[in-house]
Amino acid sequence: MDFQYVMSLVVSAVAVVIGIVVHESAHALAAYALGDRTARERGRVSLNPLNHIDPFGTVLLPILMIMAGGPVFAFAKPVPIYLGNLKHPKRDEALVSLAGPLSNIMLAFVAALLVRGIGTNPALLYGFGGSETMRIIVQGLISFMSVNLSLAFFNLIPLPPLDGSALLVPFLKGRALQTYYEIQRYAMPILIVVLYVLPSFLHIDLVGLFFSFTMEPVFSFLLQFAFAL
Repeated sequence: MDFQYVMSLVVSAVAVVIGIVVHESAHALAAYALGDRTARERGRVSLNPLNHIDPFGTVLLPILMIMAGGPVFAFAKPVPIYLGNLKHPKRDEALVSLAGPLSNIMLAFVAALLVRGIGTNPALLYGFGGSETMRIIVQGLISFMSVNLSLAFFNLIPLPPLDGSALLVPFLKGRALQTYYEIQRYAMPILIVVLYVLPSFLHIDLVGLFFSFTMEPVFSFLLQFAFAL
C-alpha cells in the first residue's frame, strides 16, 4: 500500500478525533459559560478523547462508510445540556450549538497560520519542492484544515440533530417548534436519505451543494492566506 496514502489516512483520522474532541468540549464550555454546569460536571469540558468518543458514531460508523465508498461522517456522545439552567433557553441553545462549528473553524485557521509561518510555497501541495518531511508536514496541516472545515460546515447543515438545526430554534414558535423537536427523533434516517439515497438514486447531492457555497470558499480563502497568495 502506498506510504503517502497511508499517511493521509492517519492524518485524517487524527484530525477527525482532534476536531470532534475540541468540538464537543466547546459545546460543553459554552453551556457552562451560559449557566448550565451539567456537561462540565460530567467531564465533557476535556481534551481527553475517551470522554467524548462514541464507539458506534466515532469508530464503527466511519469505518462502515469508508467500506461502503460513500460520504463519511462521524459523531461523538451528545453533550448533555439542561435548557432549564440557561437564562435565555432559545438563544443560549443556539449559542451552545454554534460553539462547536466555530471551534473547528478556529482549528482550521490555526493550521493555516502554521503553514504561513513555515513560509512554504504552493508546490508542496502537489508533492514538489522542499524536503520529504516538509511536504508531509504541510500536506498534513492542509488536510487538518480541510477536515475541520468539513466538520464545521457539515454540522451547520440545518437538519436535526446537527448543530445547524438548533440555530433555527430562536425563530420557531408554537407548532413549528414542536414539529422541530419531533423531527429530531428521525435524525438518522433523514441523514441517510440526504447522504446516500438522494445522491445515489436521484443524483441530488445536497451536502455537496451546501459545501460549494460554504466550506469550499472558506477553504480556498485559508489556502490563499496560508501561502500568502
